[in-house]
Amino acid sequence: MSTGRAAVSDWAIALGVAAVLLVAGRSGDHPAAGIDLLGYALLAAGGLALSARRRASVPVLAVTGLCAVGYQAVGFDVPAVAFLFAVYAAVRAGHRVVTVVVAVLMLAALPLAALALPQDMSVGEALARARGALELAWLVAAGAAGEALRQAERRADEAERTREETARRRADEERLHIARELHDSLTHQISIIKVQAEVAVHLARKRGEQVPEALLAIREAGREANRELRATLETLRDDDATPSHGLDHLPELVERARLTGLDATLTIEGQRHDVPAAVDRTAYRIVQESLTNIARHAAAATASVRVDYRPDALAIRVDDDGRATPDVAPIPGVGLLGMRERVTALGGRLRAEPRNEGGFSVLAELPMGRTS
Repeated sequence: MSTGRAAVSDWAIALGVAAVLLVAGRSGDHPAAGIDLLGYALLAAGGLALSARRRASVPVLAVTGLCAVGYQAVGFDVPAVAFLFAVYAAVRAGHRVVTVVVAVLMLAALPLAALALPQDMSVGEALARARGALELAWLVAAGAAGEALRQAERRADEAERTREETARRRADEERLHIARELHDSLTHQISIIKVQAEVAVHLARKRGEQVPEALLAIREAGREANRELRATLETLRDDDATPSHGLDHLPELVERARLTGLDATLTIEGQRHDVPAAVDRTAYRIVQESLTNIARHAAAATASVRVDYRPDALAIRVDDDGRATPDVAPIPGVGLLGMRERVTALGGRLRAEPRNEGGFSVLAELPMGRTS
């Protein structure tokens, strides 16, 4: 039930119980004096207190009990209906011990309240009057109903958690299956490219020819792609033997970008310190994806990577001098969407947009507070 609907329901019950108590108070026998106002006020207060039974079940239990004892003491022989509702709410909230203690105190206080009346009343009559206001069977029934619903809610929560865990396990199994399929198919194709590039490099060097930088970049990219595929599969298997790439590998990433002819630079700012593993991996992926996009789409000559270690966050900025302009809105591709999802999952912020002076800029801020 939503918060708004629960509040309306609580107020409806509170108003209904207060109305029932007031009607019972008016129809019963009680002293016709100025003390009537106090009795009616206690009847109304006991009923209206139930509006807070979800938020403060124990205080409501105490208030309804005191109100019941109070209006019994001033001569209103009205059943403690509001107290029974409060017992149900407190047990449902898990306060069983407190509820039992308060109920025992109520069973003892009601006869004393009856004995405090101005008219002479024997102990037997006081006990009978108290029993009429609060039967032990009513208390047991209210507590049992609250406990039954609490157990039902717990079982429902357990069932929901079990369903979520089952769905998560199936998703993990499917993800691992996809990773294996990708690994098998892509590794074969990439291995062919890598072998052909290595043969071409070997033949060029054997003939004494200068090896083109593009060919060296293809060979290195093939090697790195194979390493990435293996590392990704091991990560999905939760095998920590093969650590993921992180901030320590950024120099290699920038160096590979240089092999493609891009004038790439790396700048580290701030006092370097340990960062959570998730932040470490995400920072690497952001720089990797940014440099890949620059090489594929930007037609840029230069690129700069800046990593700023802040006390509470890690800031990454990748700029290029490519053909992007502010008057043309960029079309977000899979790479940018993936970056945004990674950053959002860590509670960070990502801005990817053309620069006023031309080119494209990617700025990510990753908070240090989350570690998964």
